[in-house]
Parts: sequence; C-alpha cells; structure tokens
Amino acid sequence: MRCTDACVYPFPLGDSSVRRMAQEAGELGLDSIVAVGAKRCIFRGVEVVGGTVIQGTNPGEVQAALRKLGGDPGILMANAGDYAFNKALLHMSRVRVLRGIHATPRNSFDHILSRMAAERQVAVDLDLSLLVSGRDYARQKALQRYADLARLQSRTGFPLTLSSGARSILQMKSTRDMISLCRLFGLDDDGVEGAFLGIANILQPEKAVEVVE
Repeated sequence: MRCTDACVYPFPLGDSSVRRMAQEAGELGLDSIVAVGAKRCIFRGVEVVGGTVIQGTNPGEVQAALRKLGGDPGILMANAGDYAFNKALLHMSRVRVLRGIHATPRNSFDHILSRMAAERQVAVDLDLSLLVSGRDYARQKALQRYADLARLQSRTGFPLTLSSGARSILQMKSTRDMISLCRLFGLDDDGVEGAFLGIANILQPEKAVEVVE
C-alpha cells in the first residue's frame, strides 16, 4: 500500500532538511511526503512531492495568491474557513487540498460541500499532530470534527489525506502511529488506506522527477 504523509514543513519553515525528512519517512514506513516549499524529487526511494499552502481569509486573497505563484508550486493546499469560503475554494480548480477543517465552524463542510469535493476530487486533510500535541479542548474538538468527516467521507467518497504537520523529524509519525491515531476517531481500515492514497489519487499526470543521491 502506498503511504504518504500529506504535509511536512522542511527547513527553512522547520528544523530539518528535505533530505533528512525523506530519509526519516522511509524509516517510518512511508514511501512519499508532501514537503511545503520543496521541489519534487526522489531521495533513497522516497518520493518528495512539492507543496504550497495558500494563505487567505477570503476568496479574493486566495485568487491573488494563486496568481502570484511562479514555477512549479506543487500540490496547492488552502486553509479552510466558513461555509461560503470553503465553497469558493472548491470552485478553484488549482486548489487540491483543504486544510484546517478542524478549526472551522461545524457547519462549514456539510454533505453538499462533501459531494462537491468528491466530484472535483479535492481532498480534505486530517492533521494528526493535533491529536498528539493539542490541549484537551483543542484535541477533543479535532477528534469530533475528524469523526464527522470520516462519516461524511464514507457516504460521499471525497478524498482524505493524512499528515503529521511535522516541522522536525522528531514530529514525524510512522504508518503504524498514523493508523492508531485514525482509530481514535473511527476511520476504518478502508478509510485509512484511501487516505494514505489520497495524494497519489489527486496528483496531476506524472512528471519527470529528479533522483537525489
């Protein structure tokens, strides 16, 4: 089974280099990572997929940020917001992943938007770091929201992704740890397998990648 950590932050956004994070990912049982700010490559058998997190509090700001992107920004992820904002994000063809749903109002992503996400193959990311380092209320809120998303996903089939949100190799999670954390909010084995495959399923047609020794 292909296993991807859908969002890590290598240096300079974090403490560890892309190469070191890729090496650690391989040792943890992962075969790919989405590294924010990195270029696509393969290092010691682990594929590094570049990613960009789009910042914006309204659709206009997100569109402006998208226009400013140059080169190959990799997989484009956007931080979720209220219902109207999330609906607008789903209509932006370049946005492939919604992050931070746990921090939005409970009605910000319902069965209507989940069907839209399924049709457009826009994934919703589950950042598992919140279940480890979050304080009691924040952790409980994330567990409840992730449980809601797991139930929605089982009905409508939109893509999920799993991420450690790591900014250091010390914060990265093994596949076993990620599976155990998913069980806390009721994501079954099929759901976990699909989430590990989420990035692979939404990637654009394969491009040549650089092999780094």
